[in-house]
Amino acid sequence: MYQDKVVMITGAASGFGAMAADRFAQHGAKLGLSDINGAHLAELTRTLRAKGVEVVADEVNVAEEAQVAAHVANIAEAFGTIDVAINNAGIGHAMRPLQFLTAEDFDLMMNVNAKGVFLGMKYQIPLMQEAGQGAILNVASAAGLVGSGHLSLYAAAKHAVVGLTKAAADENATRGIRVNALCPSFSATPMVDEMASMVGERTGLSREDALARIASRVPMGRVSEPEEVVQAMLWINAPDNSFMTGQAIAIDGGLTAV
Repeated sequence: MYQDKVVMITGAASGFGAMAADRFAQHGAKLGLSDINGAHLAELTRTLRAKGVEVVADEVNVAEEAQVAAHVANIAEAFGTIDVAINNAGIGHAMRPLQFLTAEDFDLMMNVNAKGVFLGMKYQIPLMQEAGQGAILNVASAAGLVGSGHLSLYAAAKHAVVGLTKAAADENATRGIRVNALCPSFSATPMVDEMASMVGERTGLSREDALARIASRVPMGRVSEPEEVVQAMLWINAPDNSFMTGQAIAIDGGLTAV
């Protein structure tokens, strides 16, 4: 399905990004990977190359334009183009009511979670326009579709990701470029582990009970496995999924249905 396709993934050193790198590689893709955590990225890159995967990897802060531009240029120099781009890098913030958050918290959320997606697309789209084809998937969140108490700035940034996605899809619909957003809810990733710790500190619950409280918000009664989210990435970007663009696809166990 992705044999010899060039797949760019940001935030690739852990969570969804690391699993996506492995799964796309299993389907024959060449990879352009980035993360702000250079040590973890280097370890992943060594593992993939040992399996014979062609990889370009750069330590990148997605909020820094020069770094993003240089990384995209490195991928283009090595592989000629980018067929699929997954703008996955993102961070959360402390779980607090809005009035206890700061302007600095706001700037950080917007810079990484929204500006990082904007900068990725800014440099991915011209390559895809030149090729006359491509697929971009921006990782938003269920919090980009509904309100999320105690995570207001994260929710605001992820709503921005959905808006950027829809605008870019409209602009490029006749150019062979599809642009969609993926909106997962709680999943068994380091970010949700951190959230469970914060819930536990606030409520006095054990980590296990905090995770159970988080899962209880999902109609299916559990958090997702990362594999379930990554399978959606493979499907959404597949060449034969050719009529889907401008969509915010929820993989959320029914969270946004109620």
